[in-house]
Amino acid sequence: MKTIEQDTLSLTERDLKVIWHPYTQMLNAIIPTAIVRAEGSYLFDDDGKRYIDAISSWWVILHGHSHPYIADRVSAQIRKLDQVIFAGFTHEPAVELAEKLLGLLPLNQQKVFYTDNGSTSVEVALKMCVQYWHNQGKSRKMVLAFHHGYHGDTFGAMSISGRSAWTAPFDTYLFEVLYIDTPTAENIAGLKKQISEVSDQLACFVYEPLVQGSAGMLMYGATELDELMRHCRAENVLLIQDEVFTGFGRTGKHFAANHLREAPDVMCFSKGLTGGTMPLGVTTCTENIYNAFLSKDKLKTLFHGHSFTANPLACTAASASIDLLLREETQQHIERICRRHAGFMSRIHNHIRVESVRQTGTILAIEWRTETGTSYFDDLRNLLYDYFLSKGILMRPLGNVIYILPPYCISDKDLDFIYDEIEGALDIY
Repeated sequence: MKTIEQDTLSLTERDLKVIWHPYTQMLNAIIPTAIVRAEGSYLFDDDGKRYIDAISSWWVILHGHSHPYIADRVSAQIRKLDQVIFAGFTHEPAVELAEKLLGLLPLNQQKVFYTDNGSTSVEVALKMCVQYWHNQGKSRKMVLAFHHGYHGDTFGAMSISGRSAWTAPFDTYLFEVLYIDTPTAENIAGLKKQISEVSDQLACFVYEPLVQGSAGMLMYGATELDELMRHCRAENVLLIQDEVFTGFGRTGKHFAANHLREAPDVMCFSKGLTGGTMPLGVTTCTENIYNAFLSKDKLKTLFHGHSFTANPLACTAASASIDLLLREETQQHIERICRRHAGFMSRIHNHIRVESVRQTGTILAIEWRTETGTSYFDDLRNLLYDYFLSKGILMRPLGNVIYILPPYCISDKDLDFIYDEIEGALDIY
């Protein structure tokens, strides 16, 4: 029941009394914007101001906010079955989603394990690979990962992410990881040599394919990744492909896997999985991984689960989102955004304040040239955030790197507006 005070305070004022926000130093935090409604590519605040959601609300919104097709499917499902324990039970939304998803993935992906977010999908992948070797009586516990990677904030996912100021308080709790650079034509031979020297200790290699999102939208080539994957396969190192960010059209194809010739052993998904409507995580694996857990010895079971594993509503939303992704109209939108980004990239790449500009599919990143160089904690971040918000554009700069990652339904008019305002910011900051 509301108090008299709650009736007199704004939503933002009420928030500041009771909420602790993510990735936020609350002592001097930017006052949060109160969003009361969303539709398509737009967010609306409590004063009625409209914002273009240029980052898909943390990379999750694929088809636009409050999409009626997803909403109708979820509404019908909640009247039929809202939740049931997934240990010992099953239901149509979970089975249907698994069938649809596996139909789009590399042919070696055969089984689906459900969780509830990106971090937990990675945790399951790690446990699958480490226990795969344990179940065979082999001690292979070291993990291979890229420098600057990000895989989540739970302890396993944090362990395999790049070590930084974020992870420093927990370093003594994080397990051993061998970090290597992302592959290039120049360093690939050295990377393969590094891997071969310790291959008998490696449980798995985990990587963000083609784009390291949280590191500042760092990008690298599919050809070199294929070669590295092929080498790991030859050295019997299991491959975990973290497509939590890159999945569902972001790279211009359904998955980053569609740019590659090699296929991983395990894949992780979340973010755009449900079209951004609700939390859900998926870890898929090969028959070989799955079979390593089949035994009369119950201790070889994969002991992992969540209360909301395979929630019927989330599975329904994800299934509806895949339907929309496969529509010709959506694919045309993805191709259009890729073309428009490429055109804008060529327009600004010689700007005096642009250190670099890079694109993979619908992801466009612009690195500002600053005196301090690239840094997540650069003061420019807040200046740019405020600038774009004042123009009615939601951006969330990664230090001195801004990126455009819009819902696929965004109009050319709104893209032009965003591009123009970026040029305006480049002339000021």
